[in-house]
This record gives sequence, structure tokens and C-alpha cells, in this order.
Amino acid sequence: MDSKECYIKMQDVNLYYPSHVYNAKTLKQEVFSLLHLKHTKEKLQDVHALKNFNLEIREGERLGVIGFNGAGKSTLLKTLAGIYPIASGSMDIQGEVRSMFELTLGFEMESTGRENIMYRGLMLGATPEEVKMREQEIIDFAELGEFIDYPIRSYSSGMLVRLAFAISTSVKGDILLVDEVLSAGDINFQKKARKRMIDVMESAKILVLVLHDMKTIQNVCTRTIFIRQGEIVADGKPEDVVKEYLGNM
Repeated sequence: MDSKECYIKMQDVNLYYPSHVYNAKTLKQEVFSLLHLKHTKEKLQDVHALKNFNLEIREGERLGVIGFNGAGKSTLLKTLAGIYPIASGSMDIQGEVRSMFELTLGFEMESTGRENIMYRGLMLGATPEEVKMREQEIIDFAELGEFIDYPIRSYSSGMLVRLAFAISTSVKGDILLVDEVLSAGDINFQKKARKRMIDVMESAKILVLVLHDMKTIQNVCTRTIFIRQGEIVADGKPEDVVKEYLGNM
């Protein structure tokens, strides 16, 4: 990991979802439109997802991000992860970024669990040597036993989530982005998963956590922002911002 001080700086950042994503028609919609069986919907404009967004996070901060559905919380995380390109403004990030959302992203369903450990580990930024070194620990934590050498298309949903969680929490970084993944698997697995998640979060130099559980936000975070329609409407102590959020419900 980098020895320099970690930080995140966003200044006047604007991000749009392109309208073609929403305006694209399925084959069924095209046929209905040609036969005049369905009302032609009005063309949608680009969605302004983050609006002149300004945010600075310093090393040591645990930032909670709260807001109603569609407010821009997950968009913010994916922008910080480099998944969504910004349209204008500037973004400066110092530190190795690791993200935990969409845990099964990058899985190859026809490949074995063991092969997917390598695929997913590399995707998270680890070297092949680092993945091999952690492989057995991942297998043990996921409680898959001999199934690790079966194609994952044969896994139950619980087995798949356990494997995904074990891999994702094995690769640590300076800056950790977490979106609603504090629990995984069945009730027995959740207890040790939660402990591991807390250990991973505590080891990060910066944590950005999106969660609907206000109690956890207040217990884990040192600072919280409340986002509404792509803008920060409150920024401060978790208990104060959560109180304002609940008052707006």
C-alpha cells in the first residue's frame, strides 16, 4: 500500500447517465410500436446524477452515505471506483481503492470455484501470487469443501454469496467503498461475516459506507453525508445527519 497520506477530493463534479440507456427499445417494444399497440413514450433526457458535487475525505475518516432510493449514493461509490466517468469538474484520489458491491461481478459460471477465486482476485487488483497465497483461507472461510472444484453454476445461491464475500474481503486496500454488503449467506455464516467485515473496514485508511441501517451508520462512521437528488444536503456528525434524514422521511 502507498505510504503517502490518503485522500479523496471531488470539486464541482457533474455526472450524467446517458439518455440512450433509457431510450433503448427491446425487440418487443419495437414490434408494438410498429403495430401501434403501445403508446410511444416521450424521449427521456440525460439524467443529472451528481450535480456540482463537492466532497473531501481525509485519511482516518469513516464516511457514511445516506439518502433515499435514487438519491445518487451508489452512483457516488461507482464514480469513486472509476466505473462511471465524470462529465465535468475534477476528482483526485490518493490511495489504493477497493470496492465491495455487486459481489458476484466477474464470476464465470462454467468455471470452478477455485478458478473464480483467481479471476475475481485479479479483478480486485491482487497479483496471481497474492491470490494463490490466500486461496486456502478463502476456501475455508466460504465453507465450500470439495465443492470448490465444481463449476459454480452448480452452487446454491448461498454458496455463491459465501464464495463472493470470502474473495472480496480477502483483498484489502487503502480506500474501501462498501455498498450494502455487511451481511452475507445464512444466519450462521452472517455472524462471522459481520466480524470479518468490521475487521476489513477497520484496516482501511478511508471507509465510504452506503447503508440503510442507521444504527450501524452511527456506530461505525465518524462523519455522515445526506444526499438528495445528486447533491449533499447535510454533512456532519452521524447522529445529527441521521436525525435530519429521518426528519425528511
